[in-house]
Amino acid sequence: MLRKGEWVWVDSDIGVPIGARVKETPSGRRFLVNDEGKEESLSPELEASVKIMHPTSVEGVDDMIKLGDMTEAGILRNLLLRHKQGLIYVCDMVTYIGSVLVAVNPYQDYPMYSGDQLYQGRKLGELPPHIFAIAESCYTNMMRHHKNQCCIISGESGAGKTESTKLILQYFAAVSGGLSKQEIEHQILESNPILEAFGNAKTIRNDNSSRFGKYLEIFFNKDGVIEGARVEQYLLEKSRVCHQASEERNYHMLYCMLAGITAEEKRTLSLGDAKEYTFLSKGNCIVCDGRDDAKDYQRVLSAMKTLTFSESQCQEILKLLATILHLGNICFEANTQNNLETSDVSKTVHFNMAASLLEVNKSSLGTSLTHRSFRTNRESVTKPLSSEQASDCRDAFVKAIYNKLFIWIVGKINSIIYQRLIKNPKTSFLSIGLLDIFGFENFISNSFEQLCINFANEKLQQFFVGHIFKLEQKEYLKEDIVWKNIKFSDNQNILDLLAGKPCNLLALIDEESHFPKGSDVTMLNKMNKQHKKNKTYIASRSEHDTYFGIHHFAGVVYYDSKGFLEKNRDGISSDIIKMVEMSKNKLLRQIFENELSTNGLKAQGDNRKQVPTLSGQFRQSLDSLMKTLSACHPFFIRCFKPNNDKRSEVFDRELCMRQLRYSGMMDTIRIRRLGYPIRHTFAEFLKRYRVLLKTTDCNPKIVSLSNILTRYLYFNSSMTFGYFLLQVRGYRVRKDWKQKRGAVILLQAHTRGMLDRRVVGKMRKDVRAETGNTFINYILKRSITPEPEEEIIPLKSEPVEEIIPPVSISTTPSQSEEDDDEFDDETEEFSFYKFSILHFQGSATHTHISKRLQQSLLHHDDEGDAACVSVNWIILRYMADLPEPKSADATSLASSTISRNVPNRRGRRLSNLVGLDQVTKYPYCSCHLHQPEDLTEDEGVLIGEGPRLQRPLTPVEKLNIIIGYALSRPNIRDEIYCQICKQLVRNNNRNSRMLGWTLLSICLGMFPPTDLFMKYLENFVRKGPNGYGTYCTERLRRINANGERKELPCWEELKAAKSKEPIEVSVTLMDDRTISLNIDSASTSAEVCQALATKIDLRDTYGFSLYISLYDKMWSLGSCGNHVLDAVSQCEQEMTRQGKQEKDTPWKLSIRKELFRPWHDCSKDSISTDLIYRQVIKGIKSGDYTSEKVIPGVNQLSSEAEIAVLKKTRTFTFVLIQVAPCDKRGQEKESVKAELVDNAQQKWPLFFSKFYDVTMTSGPPLPKSRFFVAVNWSGVLFMDGRDKKLLDLPYIEIKEVQKMSAQSVTMDTVRGEFVLASEEAADMAALIDEHLEGLRQYSVYAMAKQDVSKPEDSTFLVFKRGDLLLVERDEHSTNDSWVRATNQRTSNSGTVDKDTVKFLPTLSRPTEDILVVTFMCHTLWVTYDTLCVVLNYRTENETLAPLSLKEFALENFRLAGKDGSRPGPARGFGREKLWIHSREPLKQPLMKSLANNSELSSRACNYMGDYPIKHARSPMELTDQIFGPATQHEVLQDEIYCQIMRQMTGNQSRISLDRGWQLMWLITGLFPPSPGLMGHAQRFLETRPRNQLSNGCLQRLLAMRRKCPPHMVEVDAIQQNSAQIFHKIHFPNDSDDIFEVTSTTTNKDLCHGVASQLKLNSADGYGLYLKTPNKVTSLDEELYFFDSLRIVMTHDLCCAAKQEMPKYLRGYHNCSREDMITLGGLLFRVEVDSDRSQFVMIPRMLRQLVPADQIKSMSPEEWKKHIISSYNKQSGITVQEAKIAFLKAISTWPTFGCAFFEVKQSCEPSYPSTFLIAISKQGVSFIDPQTKELLVMHKFKNISEYYSKGSRFQMTVGTVMKNDFICETSQVRARLLISVLAKYFWEKKPIHIIL
Repeated sequence: MLRKGEWVWVDSDIGVPIGARVKETPSGRRFLVNDEGKEESLSPELEASVKIMHPTSVEGVDDMIKLGDMTEAGILRNLLLRHKQGLIYVCDMVTYIGSVLVAVNPYQDYPMYSGDQLYQGRKLGELPPHIFAIAESCYTNMMRHHKNQCCIISGESGAGKTESTKLILQYFAAVSGGLSKQEIEHQILESNPILEAFGNAKTIRNDNSSRFGKYLEIFFNKDGVIEGARVEQYLLEKSRVCHQASEERNYHMLYCMLAGITAEEKRTLSLGDAKEYTFLSKGNCIVCDGRDDAKDYQRVLSAMKTLTFSESQCQEILKLLATILHLGNICFEANTQNNLETSDVSKTVHFNMAASLLEVNKSSLGTSLTHRSFRTNRESVTKPLSSEQASDCRDAFVKAIYNKLFIWIVGKINSIIYQRLIKNPKTSFLSIGLLDIFGFENFISNSFEQLCINFANEKLQQFFVGHIFKLEQKEYLKEDIVWKNIKFSDNQNILDLLAGKPCNLLALIDEESHFPKGSDVTMLNKMNKQHKKNKTYIASRSEHDTYFGIHHFAGVVYYDSKGFLEKNRDGISSDIIKMVEMSKNKLLRQIFENELSTNGLKAQGDNRKQVPTLSGQFRQSLDSLMKTLSACHPFFIRCFKPNNDKRSEVFDRELCMRQLRYSGMMDTIRIRRLGYPIRHTFAEFLKRYRVLLKTTDCNPKIVSLSNILTRYLYFNSSMTFGYFLLQVRGYRVRKDWKQKRGAVILLQAHTRGMLDRRVVGKMRKDVRAETGNTFINYILKRSITPEPEEEIIPLKSEPVEEIIPPVSISTTPSQSEEDDDEFDDETEEFSFYKFSILHFQGSATHTHISKRLQQSLLHHDDEGDAACVSVNWIILRYMADLPEPKSADATSLASSTISRNVPNRRGRRLSNLVGLDQVTKYPYCSCHLHQPEDLTEDEGVLIGEGPRLQRPLTPVEKLNIIIGYALSRPNIRDEIYCQICKQLVRNNNRNSRMLGWTLLSICLGMFPPTDLFMKYLENFVRKGPNGYGTYCTERLRRINANGERKELPCWEELKAAKSKEPIEVSVTLMDDRTISLNIDSASTSAEVCQALATKIDLRDTYGFSLYISLYDKMWSLGSCGNHVLDAVSQCEQEMTRQGKQEKDTPWKLSIRKELFRPWHDCSKDSISTDLIYRQVIKGIKSGDYTSEKVIPGVNQLSSEAEIAVLKKTRTFTFVLIQVAPCDKRGQEKESVKAELVDNAQQKWPLFFSKFYDVTMTSGPPLPKSRFFVAVNWSGVLFMDGRDKKLLDLPYIEIKEVQKMSAQSVTMDTVRGEFVLASEEAADMAALIDEHLEGLRQYSVYAMAKQDVSKPEDSTFLVFKRGDLLLVERDEHSTNDSWVRATNQRTSNSGTVDKDTVKFLPTLSRPTEDILVVTFMCHTLWVTYDTLCVVLNYRTENETLAPLSLKEFALENFRLAGKDGSRPGPARGFGREKLWIHSREPLKQPLMKSLANNSELSSRACNYMGDYPIKHARSPMELTDQIFGPATQHEVLQDEIYCQIMRQMTGNQSRISLDRGWQLMWLITGLFPPSPGLMGHAQRFLETRPRNQLSNGCLQRLLAMRRKCPPHMVEVDAIQQNSAQIFHKIHFPNDSDDIFEVTSTTTNKDLCHGVASQLKLNSADGYGLYLKTPNKVTSLDEELYFFDSLRIVMTHDLCCAAKQEMPKYLRGYHNCSREDMITLGGLLFRVEVDSDRSQFVMIPRMLRQLVPADQIKSMSPEEWKKHIISSYNKQSGITVQEAKIAFLKAISTWPTFGCAFFEVKQSCEPSYPSTFLIAISKQGVSFIDPQTKELLVMHKFKNISEYYSKGSRFQMTVGTVMKNDFICETSQVRARLLISVLAKYFWEKKPIHIIL
């Protein structure tokens, strides 16, 4: 019972409980008084429902984490209490890392902001919540952890965000000012008044509302002193300059100027009072209470002086502001001229003053406002504007001036406060960012600005909730609490709708903005169509409704789409820009400098250039902001406003509750409530739980708290409070769960008992009513001795009775069998015996055996031998010739089921789906049989057969294995047939023979034999017993005619195999009739359709297809060679996946119209028309056919008696008329049906289409390379999903279709040639070609192919090439060469020779545009892109061209023509386009920053094959040359990116383009482009999605930095078009495995991946080592894997180079002069690196550069000249690279790697007395030291012995005829010679160990 004075929670009107206190009257009546002062009687019912309030919610708390009532009501009441107490701050604190401060706007001044020093040096939480506490925490964290901080201030307009920002800034300035003597703090503070004046305005909710977003980043040095700052502004509300809502003002500065300037300045600027100006009085609010505009103006002027704005700059700003006011008062007079609406500017004082202030001619200003120019290909066209359009043009100009002026002011401020930081790197400073950005907005009318603002708030909301979630998770990890499966409210779906997924809202707005004819209506239609099924999006209610809505995290907002495109385009006319260019106003020209260039317009004439949209710019800025915030440690200040009326001491609970919800506070509460919200201190914990102690010794002043917990609560010192709370909570949860489980079990027991009693009672009643106890006796009998029930063969190994029961093995011959066997006739030409003699391997015979084969019967070239032996084992087990293996246990049997799926079956779909929204592939299981590999000695079991086959199998499992192997491996089909036939010959077991013939008959329905075995098998099955002869012969004939099956046999087939009868199926017609047909295993959809047509007398069978349905899904089998039972089998597979039996599969067959001919005629076949009519009516009723053009009233049809009579009205709509059935109206019925069918054909072509899944391998650019092709009567459509058309090709635009291969087709169209790959390519090509040819035959429209001048005979028609002729077709004419036609241009008629015209594939008159396109493409062979430029002809589905680097090049590339390349015609017209492909080599880099560096001239071109190189180089050498310097010098990286993208732009060479993509793939895995180039590179790749590497390159654009060029493996892989690389890893136990590695894989990643795959607990202690022949090297885990390989390889090569250089310089190798010059340049670089001053030393260094015996071959000066030339050619390489290049050059020589010894000899007169012995792995070579020619080489196998004694060396060559060779050298050299020889000698000899 509630006591007086207690606080409780009661329900309220807003859905959130409100606090109430129990009071009692003197008479004893109790009642409640809530926080709003309302009284409510306390009834017993109410008392039972209320909840007691936690003590913390009664008085309120500073830190809301301490609230006991962690609910919405608890937080709301806490804010209410503190607001009443005048405490505007409350902290939702996360004490371990940061905090969330809630600030409630008091709407009055508080004296609480002077004690900033009070919070300095104090930790968060030590003092009451305050904004200075957050500021101090930011500052302290930055200094302590040396990490950037940010403070995100958010809230609704009027919540106090701007004031909070200023207070934090003041605190930082105060703290830093005490340490600094600089003025930078004052300058930063003074920037606020300027930005507020120009960017803030009065709104209905806030007198000083920020109408732009601001991110102020303050930079501190290591001592904590402010060094500078930078301001970023976002999305200024430009529309406010021209339009204000009621009771709102324009920007403050405009009013301040008028109130604060002097009288002299007013006269100069011709200004008056604010009420005189249209732009200042539209909101009917001139004065803002509480603001002194004149005083504010002086404050702004003072701030400008502090920030070094000059006096002239201030005056120029005033001039532009005055111009805006004068332009706003300009009026336009409407006129009419030449039937066009025009306008003139009213020549008023305001107009004259505006022209004067802009410093332009009046005529120029007037013309630019009232006219607009358009540029065509050849000329500029000027169009007059109406008065309304002129006003819009004026407003756009005014908004542009103010916006650009604001940006200029921000830039000016940054140039002052950021000045000191420009010279120093940004990384040397720490920063704190203050984000003051517009809050969530929802007005009565919301426009494009609100959409962008709310999008920004969605991003910040996601950032906030995600951050709080991470902090909470970190706390639980700290407390050792396992925290899983807790989800928080995520608004990712909203972000996906706005800007995340393809076709998002902002993307659609941008897309429509780029279309010249795009409008707000078309934009809204696209948005509704694309997202109407999205629950987050609210579509328009009607076509005339301009509103759409979005379910934001803060609630639903409805947006008015009017003006969206205009605001997004954010552009002004070129005439305005021209006028600005002629202006003498310096500031005006300066703020428009991006739109201007030195010679006029900056690329304005290029209509193809897409100007960045406002949303695009805003998204880019927002992404940059979020990236910055993510790199900082965030603090959050949530600003709340207590009411909408700006009244103090008023707290609107509903408004505050709404703000709480969308500020993220509720998500924070939910996260913590799901976790552990109650967090006690030690003292609080002891006070609360001390009653659990068994002692009174618990004074914390005497005994420490930890000792108390350890001694008396068994609290281990290693435990945390979180762990302890987890145990307590776990106990409570377990107790609650046990209680609930007991209750559930009790309920279940009672329920089951009740149901069972009902069943038994009903059974008893039935038994009494019928035959007494007979039924019960039957049940008892059946339970004891179950009757054998014949079941159909199941298709999975479940405990179901089978039609092929297991047979016991018996070798006793059947007594009824004849002794003679018909199959042993040796005289027959095609007997099986004869085939076995000719083709069987080894000693195999044609007769039955009872053991497994050890090898296949037939020879197989591949690995099919083992598979054949494995199949033989299954065949013998199926026929019961071998026993089933015993299973170890039942569990393994149950878990080792064999999948029905064919081994390695290729993925394919059943067929094309009926509904376009169902164009998907039919799902398949992924399991397949194990493939046997080898035969072991033990038990003859194949390796790999293991538990899957080495267990008892059901007959169906065995059957599926046999047929599965045959379908997946066509080369063993004859083998399977031979094995079955072999087991049938001389088989004395009748049961085995019957099983064998059943197996053979089933196989004959699945796959045919090859031609080799065909006649032998025909002869064999003809002799089958018991009716199998005729049955099998027919099945063999059918399967051979119709082709192999694709799926395993279905349940119906196995059922029919026993009875040897055909399968009866029912096919449903559209009139609900059912036709029964007989089919077999080989029946195709074409056969079924033809049989059905014959039965129902259907004559027009074209386009009718057989369909199979399963539940609510339906697939088309077409009317072709698709096997019907394959589709049934797939339906049964779906049932098995659902855990059901195949025999219960509810598949159904039906026939439907799938496709119309373009010339379809309903009058030819009334039965066909009736079936289509029924199909259409059913489709409309069921919703299968949906369209905006649905015929009204059709859904009212309800019975056969109702007949639809559709008649056209003048508005071309259709009206339904219901009439009673009547024979007299039979003709009208047929005509109505025909009319309905014709209209369905016309209106819904997609619903009568045939779909093909294709991949475009070549052709004009499309958004996707894989899509669906829909072929119907109207043309060919490229579809991406249900609604998105990629391309629409009418037949008239298709020139030719050719089948390139079985799975590829070429479609030549006026838009280009498409090469499409599809499994049904042949069918698609045939269908399109059939329609094209048919249309040409039926067409009466022809185009003249040549001119025909006036002939002598007047009966002939005169026409010109390209004329459209209307041909009069005469079916009775006998002359096939001449026709009569009418020239549509001249209207003359006459006779025409058919050879001079081309019939167009169309039945309707083509439009003029299509005629021109067709004529030019067919006759003149003009490209489609050229036509689009000439005719401006491009459909709405056409995609945009791939983007180039043009925009980036204009700003960052050097000027064209400065590279010294050859002039000539190939250079093109005018200025060279450096961003487009060229075969000319570059003489200078593209980038301005490298203008004087010629090192990177043409390397990308060399690899791509665009420019020939003198000496062939490997791809590895070229990639090293391209990427090597860039990995060492970051400044070169953008140059390489630009060169590659340049060569890929406009490149017509497929080979070159492919190599360009390879280079792009490689470079994106090495290093990213700079931030300035990154966006361009991304768009370059995004606009080329057709290439298979495009998406991968986008994903690889990471912030990674490789140290070395690509490894050889990477280059080889990408050349093979493979993005996957696998590397073998060896393990200590001598095993190995392969692992995938990528360009971005580090050694640490690979090590962890190996550990994960090996299922190690941890990778700690493991490392990667690289083993080479000479050593083992540990790989640094922080390096990238391929970099490590390159570094180790490079080191080894450098070591090898040191060994080989002396041999080369001593002159041991035979080399040419060119080689010596090249190597001399490399060795000189090794010696001096890049020091060119050492050139003079070359003559003295020749012994270090040139072989000793070749120095005198040229003079020292000649050597110098050649070596310098070689050195220059190799510029840009390092010393290490020079060593590697040297080693690569000599590695191709035959003497490379040899050990050389100079010796003397006298035993062989033909040899020189002194020569060289060279020892290598090949043997011992003798070399002439003068000529370097090889004298002889002795292989090691020919050397019988060798030894040395002193300086003498002797070697014996030969084994029989021995020849001794003796030579002399020094003793040391002789010993070395022996050791080297021994090393190579014994490497070639085998080692034998004898025990």
